This record gives sequence, structure tokens and C-alpha cells, in this order.
Amino acid sequence: MPSIKEEIHAQITGALAGATFPIATPEQLIAAFPAGADTTCQVGEIRMTAGEAGTLLTMSDFPFTSARQVADVIVERAGL
Repeated sequence: MPSIKEEIHAQITGALAGATFPIATPEQLIAAFPAGADTTCQVGEIRMTAGEAGTLLTMSDFPFTSARQVADVIVERAGL
């Protein structure tokens, strides 16, 4: 059974599957999610929107070159 961290990572990567990289700004990243800031990843009781996840990022994280890179940073910073 995948861990919560692995499951959230997979959901973020999946949500960004259609995104065009590189993504240079927080605004571009939010726009890349299917429902924008309201795109939600959820595993059991743990729920996070793209808008909430975006608060974990800083300008020095950009540009992102892949969905995996975005997911790596978010799950690490979220402390999952």
C-alpha cells in the first residue's frame, strides 16, 4: 500500500500531467492545475488544495521543469 506521501505525490504529478514545462511563476503553476487553486489532492483525512500547496513554495523554487519536481518539493515541505 502506498504511503500518504507517495499517494499525494502521485496525485500532484497526475494533476500536472497536461502542463507545459518549464513553469516560471507561481501564477503559471496554479494555472497549470486542472481546477486552478481549487484542485484538491486527498488521502484519507489529509487534504490539500493547489492553492494551499502553493504557499509552501518560494520564488527560488522556480522554474520547475517537471511535474515530478513540483510534487517532490510540495510533499517535502508539507512534512508528509
